[in-house]
Amino acid sequence: MDLALKGKKALVTGGTRGVGRGLVLALAKAGVDVITCYQRESEYVTSLERELKEIGGDHHVLRAELSQPEEIADLLTRVGELTGGSLDLLVNNAGAISHIPYAELPLEEWRRILDTNVTGAHLVIQHALPLLGEGSSVVSIGSRAVEAGIPLRAHYTATKAALVGLNRSLAREFGPKGIRFNVVALGVIETENFHALPEEQRTLMTQRYGAKTALGRLGTPDEVAGAVLWLASDLSRYVTGNTIGVDGGIS
Repeated sequence: MDLALKGKKALVTGGTRGVGRGLVLALAKAGVDVITCYQRESEYVTSLERELKEIGGDHHVLRAELSQPEEIADLLTRVGELTGGSLDLLVNNAGAISHIPYAELPLEEWRRILDTNVTGAHLVIQHALPLLGEGSSVVSIGSRAVEAGIPLRAHYTATKAALVGLNRSLAREFGPKGIRFNVVALGVIETENFHALPEEQRTLMTQRYGAKTALGRLGTPDEVAGAVLWLASDLSRYVTGNTIGVDGGIS
């Protein structure tokens, strides 16, 4: 199905690995000109650049540390230059996570996770506002952890809950301008980190978390991309302020 996305402009933060990489490649294959960013040089960066070149289109992979406000400002200035001053889709995908007992959680780590996951997303959106207009779509990648609650991730879960509130408020504030805001809340998704685990651990996770879903399996980055492509298209033009679960019916 042609979603009429060819020629649209998108920024996907943190798009060289995992779900973000899947989003970048799916958007590029749909004809979207994609800009993404990364924190540090790696083989993931060079391989993504290579894949995007093979797909074709006007794509850019830029370095930016999204816990640093000045680097976010520089990134969005560059995005404006590369897109001619307009952006059809913004995906807040970049994020940080760690697993620490709450009673032992250092203030520095609390601040690091909040700075990246909440303040970073806030600043990306704020600096992107001059590029967004009627029909633009903003998608933030959330987590089903907000409803479920997960031990050792209180700080991470708090940031994903904050994104839901931010999303809802911005949908109301910018709805009259035709800018839509939605959250895509993920369950357990198979990424390269999952596949890098020892086979025994992968099997255990697949059985444990797959059994919690209605579909009886884990998700893939391509399945997350399907929801984002829909939210980028005019098929979802009356959808805003929502949290959409891409989780296989996890409970």
